[in-house]
Amino acid sequence: MSTNTIKMLQQRNMDVEVSCFEDKLQISPSKQNKENSHHIKAKTCDMSDLIKMLNKVEIQSTQQGDQIEIEQDSTPKKQVQQGKTCRYIPLRSGQKQTLIEEFQYREIEDENQEPQKGSDYKDQGNVSLKDIYRMHVFGQPLQNEELHWEQKNIFRFNDNTPQKRNILQDINPSVLETYNNLIEYREQFQNSLDYQYSQRKINKVPFKVLDAPQLQDDFYLNLIDWSSQNVLSVALSSCVYLWSAYNNRVTKFCDFGNNDVVCSLIWNPMGNQLAIGTGSGEIHIYDQEKMKRMQVIEGHSARVGSLAWSGHTLCSGSKDRSIILHDPRQKRQTGKFEGHKQEICGLKWSPDEYQLASGGNDNKLFVWRMGSQIPLAKFSQHQAAVKAIAWSPHRHGLLSSGGGTADRTIRFFNTLTTEQLDWIDTGSQVCNLMFSKNVNEFVSTHGYSMNQIVCWKYPSLQKVTTLMGHTSRVLFLAMSPDGETIVTGAGDETLRFWNAFPKKEQAQPTNTILLPQMIR
Repeated sequence: MSTNTIKMLQQRNMDVEVSCFEDKLQISPSKQNKENSHHIKAKTCDMSDLIKMLNKVEIQSTQQGDQIEIEQDSTPKKQVQQGKTCRYIPLRSGQKQTLIEEFQYREIEDENQEPQKGSDYKDQGNVSLKDIYRMHVFGQPLQNEELHWEQKNIFRFNDNTPQKRNILQDINPSVLETYNNLIEYREQFQNSLDYQYSQRKINKVPFKVLDAPQLQDDFYLNLIDWSSQNVLSVALSSCVYLWSAYNNRVTKFCDFGNNDVVCSLIWNPMGNQLAIGTGSGEIHIYDQEKMKRMQVIEGHSARVGSLAWSGHTLCSGSKDRSIILHDPRQKRQTGKFEGHKQEICGLKWSPDEYQLASGGNDNKLFVWRMGSQIPLAKFSQHQAAVKAIAWSPHRHGLLSSGGGTADRTIRFFNTLTTEQLDWIDTGSQVCNLMFSKNVNEFVSTHGYSMNQIVCWKYPSLQKVTTLMGHTSRVLFLAMSPDGETIVTGAGDETLRFWNAFPKKEQAQPTNTILLPQMIR
């Protein structure tokens, strides 16, 4: 406390008590006048009086010793808590403190608190936190005339200031050139399609929802597929229905009645034939245009839960733990793979159609090749059934797989070196995986316990978005021919259509000697 203030207090013979938790600032008489003025009401100050008092009285931590000596001469001794150099009344329960009381309390705390090492605050120009607080709360101007907020270029930058010119002169020319190159590269990257894809917004609401009554809630089945002719096939119990994306027309394709049930289906690459696996172990091949069954393939002794086409070769996986290769043109069996110890859950051919990946309920992932009865690779990292399988169309030999409820991971393998490249824990059952045709991303559908659909970037494995809407396990997944739309089916008996991926980038023609210009 300054000497002028002490003299003023001695002359008036008054003690100033700052109560930070009382509704008003009270001025009580000293010890000599307390007995005479015991029944006199304390004087109160309004906002203007408080501001005047705050301007006159300054409590500084460096002079707390003088303050204690004055208080000991004029008031009886009181116990003071350790580390506290001011007296204040604690906050009573149920009592609110006003803005002015909060300011009084913060003023005392700021004055009594010693500066700590490493603190970013520096007392420049004798401008304290109290002065800044006054300016923002009460609108008072700062006492220091050297610091004026309006004159400082805090929120604006003047390119012609001499400070900037001096800074630019001091910068190393090579560093400045590198900085300019980075700025130019950033502008080019922001104009590229990769940046636009990464910054795109995916609608988290499906643009179409179709009812699918009697859609089976079975993890081991594959009941929807989207053909290259833009026709979606859906298996509902013992019936198969077709939905055309051109006219939104739904057609009942076939019905097995009470004799059998549909367990899997898949379109051939041309999109004119549909293969249907049944619970009895038979495979029925239908012609889409004629809507007529062409042939029935036998060979399995249990239900056929997974199918995969490769050119004119049809591959089927069954609960009897075997994988059979068929040639529908010659109506004969061309190969058989045996290695899994439980039901085959998923089958997928590589984009070059040289390798076949199979996942089983025995938690194993095998990679096969035509003409060999021994798997090229065996992966046993999963701890649950492997149904979700997907090959990357952007990187040769990249295979991804997802595990069931006890595993919950997505793993990536290089089938050329038989090494695991990466993996990620999704936190829920992985039901399906599918890579985008247009960008280096993939989508995964999940079951217990969140029932979500997640779009991922590869190889960073960062989430692009999470799509919610299904109230049951998202067991089925298919993609449109253009690669922009995905459809998901769940045990809640609904089909939901999502715009998940961007359009395919158009290839630019290359001017060479053999191709001087684009052919019209």
